Amino acid sequence: MNTTGRTTSAPRRPIPNPHTLATRLTAPSRPDRIDDPVVRALQTARTVLGLVATVWLVLAYPITEGREEFVLGKLEDLLLACAIMFTTAFLAVTAFLCAARSPLSGVYARRLTGPLLTVGAILLGFAGCWFLLACLKGDVVSTADIGYHGILVGLLVMLLFLVGGLLCLVGLLLGIPLTLLLIVYGVNSGFRVGDVHELLPPLLSPLLVWSLFALGLFDGPGVAAPPLVLYTFLLGGPLSVTALSVWEIRRLRRRHGVTLRSALGR
Repeated sequence: MNTTGRTTSAPRRPIPNPHTLATRLTAPSRPDRIDDPVVRALQTARTVLGLVATVWLVLAYPITEGREEFVLGKLEDLLLACAIMFTTAFLAVTAFLCAARSPLSGVYARRLTGPLLTVGAILLGFAGCWFLLACLKGDVVSTADIGYHGILVGLLVMLLFLVGGLLCLVGLLLGIPLTLLLIVYGVNSGFRVGDVHELLPPLLSPLLVWSLFALGLFDGPGVAAPPLVLYTFLLGGPLSVTALSVWEIRRLRRRHGVTLRSALGR
């Protein structure tokens, strides 16, 4: 019985920011998944070092093209990485499910909820940003489509369009960084394929970075750096990711008894 006569209200949950929401949607979260803190710490350290090296390279040497072209080029690289990772993840997971023996194949198929949720969130983010941008540009509906129905109706329509435009602008300010973070974190996690099995992320990561390295050889360098510095930077990512992936696979085998044969039930 409440002696004070007041009911305690439930604590309000803060609205998740784009970073928190993107992390929740892209990080593997299967309860029985093997989560090695050493591997996770090394992956975080490698990512941070890669970002620091990228920032240093851009600040230390002049950009060979305009800033707008440079930023757009990086966005194109991000979308290309997303397309490559999605293709390789789709093929790898399909081959993994087909090669696994029953009942493991059914277990892995039921674990596809996480990867499908990540892919769906990215597609929904793209669609939402496109729709909000189309609304701001007047491609969905405009005042010309409504026509004139008097002064009061016109003022009401203008007010509705003003409020709707502000809501669309706020939605874009939240949706664009959220979608970009979903792509970045989704690519880093291989679209949550770790929820299907722990071996899939270290097997897919080298394929992604070496594919991007091969494609990067055909593009001109974004900064005017000496060849030694430039190629050391380009090779640093693929070599470090490959070495870390090999070490992770070996650690899974030695410390947790996880091998590809056992994962496939063979």
